[in-house]
Order: sequence, then C-alpha cells, then structure tokens
Amino acid sequence: MTHTRPNIVLILTDDMGFSDIGCFGGEIETPNIDQLAATGVSLTQFYNTARCSPSRASLLTGLHPHQTGIGILNYDDSPEGYPGDLNDRCVTIAEALKPAGYRNYLAGKWHVARDIHTPSRSWPTRRGFDEFYGTLEGAGSYFLPRTLTRDENNIEHEAAADPGYYYTDAISDNAVEFVRRHGAEHAEDPFFLYVGYTAPHWPLHALEEDVRKYLGRFDAGWDELRRARLRRLVDAGIIDETWPLTDRDPRVPAWEDVADQGWEARRMAVYAAMIDRMDQGVGRILGELDAQGISDDTIVLFLSDNGGCAEEMPVETAKDFVTTYVSFDAQTRDGREVHAGNDPSIEPGGEDSYTTYGRSWANLSNTPFREYKHWIHEGGNATPLIVNWPAGLPRGVQREQPHQLPDVMATLLDAAGVEYPAAGPQGTPLPLEGVSMLPTLQAGATDADRLLYWEHEGNCGVRRGQWKLVKKHAQPWELYDLVADRTELDDKVAEHPQIVAELSAAYTAWAQRCGVVPREQILDLYAARGGGLPSE
Repeated sequence: MTHTRPNIVLILTDDMGFSDIGCFGGEIETPNIDQLAATGVSLTQFYNTARCSPSRASLLTGLHPHQTGIGILNYDDSPEGYPGDLNDRCVTIAEALKPAGYRNYLAGKWHVARDIHTPSRSWPTRRGFDEFYGTLEGAGSYFLPRTLTRDENNIEHEAAADPGYYYTDAISDNAVEFVRRHGAEHAEDPFFLYVGYTAPHWPLHALEEDVRKYLGRFDAGWDELRRARLRRLVDAGIIDETWPLTDRDPRVPAWEDVADQGWEARRMAVYAAMIDRMDQGVGRILGELDAQGISDDTIVLFLSDNGGCAEEMPVETAKDFVTTYVSFDAQTRDGREVHAGNDPSIEPGGEDSYTTYGRSWANLSNTPFREYKHWIHEGGNATPLIVNWPAGLPRGVQREQPHQLPDVMATLLDAAGVEYPAAGPQGTPLPLEGVSMLPTLQAGATDADRLLYWEHEGNCGVRRGQWKLVKKHAQPWELYDLVADRTELDDKVAEHPQIVAELSAAYTAWAQRCGVVPREQILDLYAARGGGLPSE
C-alpha cells in the first residue's frame, strides 16, 4: 500500500434520535458505535437539516440543501418550487475525491435523485461513485426493498428470491465486500465508503432474534425512560445538569394511562432491534478494516440524518399514505397480507406488518429535547457526530463547538489534502459552504461568531454562539440561550430584541442567497394542483 491519504468511511443512520445509541444515553446496545466514541471524538452540538433528502444532499455536497435542488424531498416542484434532483451546481464528496486517486463506494440509501427508476445525472454512479448497492427511494420494506439497485441495474428479484434477505444486513454485507475487494484489487489507492443505512426509519421491520433481546426493556414506559436517559446524558457530560428535561409531548398520554402497554413496548423493542442490527453491521465493517491493517489511517464518521420521527400511521389512512409516497407490496414474499398502520391488532416487526413507533417513542428518542424530524428545534436537527481517526485525532474526547452538515465535506477534503474543485463533471459548482472541523476535532478550537442556518418546510433557525433563533412555519420567532437552556424552555425573545433583529436579518439574507423557496409559495403550488403535500 503506497497511498498517503486516509481512507474514509461515512456512516449515516436514518431517523435516529439524539439519545438512542448507548454512548449518548440510550438503552439500545450499540457496542461498536460506542467503541468509536470511546476511541475517537464526539461532537455533542452537531446539526443535520431535520429531514432525509435535504440532509443527504447537504452531507454529500458541502452546501445547504436548497442550493443543490433538494429543498424538501426528491419530488419535482419546479419551476415554482424545488426540482427535487441533485443539480449541476454541486459536487459530491466522491466527485471531489476521485481526481485525487480515491475509489468511491456506496452501500445503502441514496434518496437525492428525482427519477428513482431510470439512471440519470443524479444517480450515484454518475456522481462519482465507482460502485453502488442500495435503494434510490426513501423508505420501504426491509424484506423486499423496492428500487434495489446494483450500479445501474435493478436487482429487486435477488431479495425476492432470498427468504433470509434483510436490507440492513445486505447494506453491511456489501460495505464489507467493497472494503475487502478494494484491499485485494486497489490497495494502492485510498477509498471513500458511504454507508447509508435505512435503519431505524419506518416501517418497523426487524429480525425476531434481535427483537427478543429487547422484550421487557421498555416496559417501564416513556416517562421513566426519558428521566433515566437524561441522567445518563448528564453523567456522560453530554447534557448540562442545569438543563431541565422537556415535558412529555402533551399529545402523548402518561405511561400509566396507556391501555396497550405490551404492544407499545414491543414497538420500541422492534425499533431498538433495528438499531442493534445496524450496529452489528458497523462492527463487521470495522472488523474488515482491522483485518486489512488499515484502521489507524481510516476516518470513520457516524451520524443521523434527523431526529426521531413522530409520523403516525393510522390504520384508516395507512395504505393510502404508503402507496402515495413509497412503494408498497400488499403481500409478503410467501403470499401473506401485509397489514399497515399503528394498531394493537397489528404486531410490528415482521414482513406482514408496516408500522411506525409514533410520537410517543420519538419523544423518548429525542430526550432531552422537544420536537422531532421536520422541525428545527433541537429534537429535530441535533444528532450525535462521532469521528474516529486513530492517526489524526485524540481518543475519547467530547467537543461542544457547534457544527453542521456542510462542514463534513470541508473536513474530509481537509483531512485528505484535497482542494475543493473549481470545476466539476457537471459544471462550475457553487462555493463550499462548510468549514473544516479539524481544528475543533484535534484541539477543541471554538468560534463564537460562526453562524449556522437551517430551513425545512418553513421551519427555520439560525445560531450564533450561545444564541439560537428558531421558529415553526407561520409562528413567531423564539430565542434561546443554548449555554443556559439547550432544551429550549426559556424563550428570551422579549428580553433581547437587538439579538432577534440581528439574527433574523442574517437569516433572511442567507435564505435569499441560498435559494430558500418561501413556504407559502410551496403551499400555493400544491393547492393549485389540488393535491396533498408529499412532505407532510
């Protein structure tokens, strides 16, 4: 092996809350991810963009999602709205690394191409990846995933013919195989491996052997478990003991008032099993790095694309919801009916079910914060970020400097010694929006004046130092001092009008510069078309 640039493994999980993994306070067994944290650097104030497609677009390009054409999801709202397709004004990490000698691999979910059936300029194989195994759509069965693709060829039939197929395992298997073959055939070159797990995004599908590990673990209910998570987060130094736990979501009943506690506890057990299985796959990937003797100079990153997902799936509307927005098979591979929706009569976990874990457990996943996927409050866009690089970073430390998704690409290019390209395969890219996190990761450098911005579906926010200005669509601004109150319970908007004016003006300028389409324009667009919103 003659290359001097580090290998890179970027692991993204889907719809996982802030405190689900063990090293961030959760009950779920994640020893491999925990080991990455114990021997690497954990960023406790890192932010995604609160939704699947936008987070992926931002992560892959170092831009804000609106700049890439993915402002909401991979749906075409053009010309009035977003095209929903990775555009020509951005360069992916893979495209930037390729001229420097990197080979690029993707195992898992893509979700930034408008056409998910016919290869186009926004498919991974045409955006810098040498090999691809995974799905183009955003969600679906773990036993029979739709749009399952190898490179540019549909291979759904392979899953259909395999009674033991489980998508999370297939992602892990292919990631391991990519690393193994790279070592055998291209050891002289560095590699970039993007692992896009769909776990634990609904539907709640897990292997029963994993579910059994968690039966009984959530019987205490979400009220007690939220308090226990907070205690562990404080003990781990991730959450300040002065930040109070947010109240239970008022739409969620007290655990003692829940009639079907057994069914509710199983929902969370299945969700936990999905994360557990993902962690097992992470362990296999790390094991292959060890087997090849390349762990020390491989950068491994782990994070989530948004907070826990509160999306409900009532039985009455479940099939319409599913068939409208994701592919849905009415029967299992062996001919049984698939029962969709959240109801105690439907046991989650198996191929014959299609359910979510709902607002109640998402409230636990996002402990100690409030709100969920879609929103810009901490419960929606705060994620653990774990970065492990034995040759380049300290071991077992935490950093509190805030960072966000565009910084990932900037960091990886910095670590690889690769310049952001002035021209890309698709044209001239927009300037990189992110900044390298290496000074933070290596030495704890801080920048109190750095401005971070977010917008999704009219939910928006801006952060500078201790101050976060945030609001939901069509509601007034709220201002929080995140040093004193990261759980966003003490609104300071009336006390600091000057800060509100400064940050709101900065947000408006950013939104105009980055092509944020006003939410009212999107709503009018869908009203004119007479259809519901694909994002809500």
